[in-house]
Amino acid sequence: MKKFLLYIVYCILTISLIGCATGGSRRVPLPPQGAKGLYHRVKKGESLWRISKAYGVELEKISRTNRLADSSRIYVGQLIFIPEATSVMADLTLETDFTDKGGNFIWPAKGRVTSFFGMKNEGVKNKGISVQINKGNPVKAARSGKVAFCSENLKGYGRTIILDHLDGYSTVYAYNSENLVELNQLVKQGQVIARAGTSGRKKTPELYFEIRKGHKPQNPFFYLP
Repeated sequence: MKKFLLYIVYCILTISLIGCATGGSRRVPLPPQGAKGLYHRVKKGESLWRISKAYGVELEKISRTNRLADSSRIYVGQLIFIPEATSVMADLTLETDFTDKGGNFIWPAKGRVTSFFGMKNEGVKNKGISVQINKGNPVKAARSGKVAFCSENLKGYGRTIILDHLDGYSTVYAYNSENLVELNQLVKQGQVIARAGTSGRKKTPELYFEIRKGHKPQNPFFYLP
């Protein structure tokens, strides 16, 4: 009974602290009773993927513990509970190169997200996100890697590029007006690999973007800053 009362007090105090930290507008779930770990406050430029790599805790475990939905985006100042963590990581900097099998992802293009991961479009579940973008704008590699697929006319997606990041992850870039790389070419993070357009089934300029772990699509918002 004493332990239970102490846990209730802990919950009340934690809720109070979280409310202050986030302005009371966004709720952060409490960890399971008895769970070991700590809270990490999100800083500018951090992603759930980056936090996961820094603490050495699986991204799926962090998202499940914090009950983050498929369309969730973390925000600066948010408190994320890190299961099993014993000390707060102050510096989450990770270098990115061809040989780095754990580097961070960046946004491949700037624009408004018009279709989110997990949304249903014409009865089909979306496996990535769509970004509204001006025709001809640059499409950049989200991470360094190797061109594993490059098509001028993939059914439904038009001009499409898939980059293999050599660590089980890959990224997909579709609806391009022009592909600027070739099969097996090595590219660096931030390198322009295509120009945005309206190929495939799209009539207005958009970039379709996926992040895959193996063959399983992931929520890009968990990986992008």
